[in-house]
Amino acid sequence: MSQHKTSAWPLAGTYAALIVYASLYPFTGWRDQEIAPWEFLFAGWPKYWTGFDVAANVVGYVPLGFLLALSFMRRGNVRRFADHPNLGGIGIAVLAGTLLSLLMEGIQNYLPSRVASNVDFGLNVGGTLIGAIAATGLELGGAIDRWSRFRDRWFIAESRGALVLLALWPFALLFPAAVPLGLGQVLERLEGALAEWLQDTPFLEWLPMREIELQPLVPAAELLCVALGAFIPCLLGYTVLRSLGRRAVFAFVAIALGASVTALSAALSWGPTHAWAWLSLPVRLGLLFGLLLALLMLPVPRRGCAAVLLLALVVHLSVLNQAPASAYFADTLAAWEQGRFIRFNGLAQWIGWLWPFATLVYVLLRVSRREAAPTIPP
Repeated sequence: MSQHKTSAWPLAGTYAALIVYASLYPFTGWRDQEIAPWEFLFAGWPKYWTGFDVAANVVGYVPLGFLLALSFMRRGNVRRFADHPNLGGIGIAVLAGTLLSLLMEGIQNYLPSRVASNVDFGLNVGGTLIGAIAATGLELGGAIDRWSRFRDRWFIAESRGALVLLALWPFALLFPAAVPLGLGQVLERLEGALAEWLQDTPFLEWLPMREIELQPLVPAAELLCVALGAFIPCLLGYTVLRSLGRRAVFAFVAIALGASVTALSAALSWGPTHAWAWLSLPVRLGLLFGLLLALLMLPVPRRGCAAVLLLALVVHLSVLNQAPASAYFADTLAAWEQGRFIRFNGLAQWIGWLWPFATLVYVLLRVSRREAAPTIPP
């Protein structure tokens, strides 16, 4: 058993939040149909269903079952529920997934845009079971122990928070941004939301008003944003990686992954032919500049990397929020063939907005603590 705290717990919590968001989106139009929330359990077979709906309901709960079962098995708490920890992990994961799905389907009775379904409920439970069995199979096959040994070799003991943030980073990039790799672009949306909330109140006049609308970034500013967007996850990894060589490998992998996920996002949103349309000259130079910065920071101690990461985050957010949000993408997403899936894309957008600020808080907490060995082992 690894001495690390497992990252599966916070990831399971994050994924459960994704399910709640996806199940209850758009959170408007609540009404009481005067039927019991559990009435859907006794309804007949739905008249309309598609293969996409079946796959989405099964696949959507597989990661939840996987992460929950893994969490219980790695922590060992499951022994109080069953003689065999692996079987206990499956049982508790399926029970948790069943309760969550039952709750979501019941609440959907009060949303006009959603339809509670016993078929969806059964598919969700099946997906949770598949995920839990997969986690158990990997555990019994030794794959989880191999990951633990890999983590021990590559990362310091207190690396859980950084690993969770790094795991969420590619998902945050799935929602196309005005500037590639530009996460945390919230200023314009916050201004609009505040103006809407304060409409018809005297406090509306308190808001600062710009004389001109936000303008697209000039190429040099775009280059800087892309470079910092690639540089920031590298620095976050540096704060928990053990050696210089592993940092170098991580930097190349992280930037390649960021570019690949951005291409996937563009392909899903505008079509496969536009997968690399975002790769303009400033963006290409920004990726290279970000990689160069990451290589220059290889020998810097972890606390020094954390300090530079704080600076990079502040500069990145300051420059990025001078750019307007993309109105074109909103129109494209509304007409998307798989518009039913917009709630998942919407959650990716929320993670993209919040990821830099969560990283900022995490790093501030890290640098406020004393570390016994701030230097990098050879």
